[in-house]
Amino acid sequence: MKKIFIYAFLLSSLITLWGCEKDNYPGAEISPYVAIMDVRNLYRGQDLVLNNDNLKGGHSLAAMVVSDHSGGNLPEGLLVVQDARRLSAMRGISIPLGADAASFVPGDSVIIHIDGKTLSRVNGILEIKGVSKSDIQKVSSDNPLTIMRVTIGQMQTNPDNYESMLSVIVKGTFDPLPQPTDVLSGDKTLNDGFGDIILHTEANAAFANNAAFVNANYTGIVFNSEGKEGKLTPQFRVRTGKDVQELSSQIQVAPVLITGFMSDVAGGDGNYEYVQLMATTDIDFAQTPYAVVMTNNANASTPTGYPTNGWATGNMRTYKFSLSKGTAKKGTFFYVGGAGKLINGSGSTNISSSNWIRAFDYTKNDGDGFGLKTGGLFANSGNASGVAVFKDSTVTASSTPVDVIFIATGGSLYSGSKGYRVANTDFYDIINPLTMAQQPFYRQGSNTLSLVYNTADLGYFNMLGGVYNPALGKWVRARAQNNRLLTKSSPITDIEGEGATVLK
Repeated sequence: MKKIFIYAFLLSSLITLWGCEKDNYPGAEISPYVAIMDVRNLYRGQDLVLNNDNLKGGHSLAAMVVSDHSGGNLPEGLLVVQDARRLSAMRGISIPLGADAASFVPGDSVIIHIDGKTLSRVNGILEIKGVSKSDIQKVSSDNPLTIMRVTIGQMQTNPDNYESMLSVIVKGTFDPLPQPTDVLSGDKTLNDGFGDIILHTEANAAFANNAAFVNANYTGIVFNSEGKEGKLTPQFRVRTGKDVQELSSQIQVAPVLITGFMSDVAGGDGNYEYVQLMATTDIDFAQTPYAVVMTNNANASTPTGYPTNGWATGNMRTYKFSLSKGTAKKGTFFYVGGAGKLINGSGSTNISSSNWIRAFDYTKNDGDGFGLKTGGLFANSGNASGVAVFKDSTVTASSTPVDVIFIATGGSLYSGSKGYRVANTDFYDIINPLTMAQQPFYRQGSNTLSLVYNTADLGYFNMLGGVYNPALGKWVRARAQNNRLLTKSSPITDIEGEGATVLK
């Protein structure tokens, strides 16, 4: 018993001792390197001298240079570096070095002594002041750089997180569209489908007179300006002309948009499912026929396996509605689906007065050209469903839709040359915009985005709210899944009103 008491006393004493020595780690040493994220988090609106205490025993940054002053477009004298030492989250920071900043190039691995230097926000940009070239040790050169794909929406929402970090804006277009003689010089509004940002190009930049492209990727760095009450406003700058990668010189306008669908009404689905669409131009379907195809990849849907004929697979996998009568005016909704024409299944609001271009009882009739009669056009959980619109009444394995959307990811969807083709939309790309690799199918390459299933049998309408600009041929605000829980008495305004897709 005495031995047990002595052991307990010694253990208690050691625990107390370790608890008092908060900065000691038995058997380990404190790293001399501080994560840029940790340094940025120290700033509280006032200049701060960095020291051993607030750096928790560290004294240096181990970072990668991302600034390139050869193009003459970055803020003069700023060395910009980044790291991902904390939680693998990339962060960057700027260091005023004067003319010496140009002696470092992208891919230089550097160690920067920051103990005793000052953390300060200068003209909106967080900087570490007081660093000289002698405080910087170049470890190696020509290292690969991590370039983060960041949406403009993310930059606008969290400008401090993305400041001084190398990132790429994908599928950027100018609003308004550039004229053939327009160049990059000046301030231009850039949109990527998730928001707008000013792309700034100095008048004396080496590439200032390069052509302004219709659609391109922009690799560069966010620099913030500071407004009232410390509000940060991001601005984007590319470093050199090579940071602009043209994607297309053509505007492709989707004439029909998928703006919502009812895939699971309150009660039985048969004959009550429908798709809501919008015309982006005046359409006479007798003159220009279209087709709407649904795919249901539930385990019971045949033929099983990967869809060799894509959207034209038929049987229980795909079902087609041919649109060859009626009209739709630009900016208006129209509908395709079951003959019920009710907003939320049996006993619900009659919406037959809306513009129904094609509706029939799919529980008793096969599809127009392919697809067997079915109790449900969509799967309701687990495996993937989808909708595609084609500018032709004939759909084959090689047909490319003008718009497409998928729900979920399960089932046999893509393998080699077998799969469901996509369109260039806010969700999908026929050519990967970063690697430029061909990826014409859903679940191929970066084409992995999908909507999520709602709780079954409650009557959720899948409202896909976004803003489409026909002049730019793109979604200037990408579609979001705004689930609307309908009742049996819901009016048509519940699916066509606030939150629904609009044209700009």
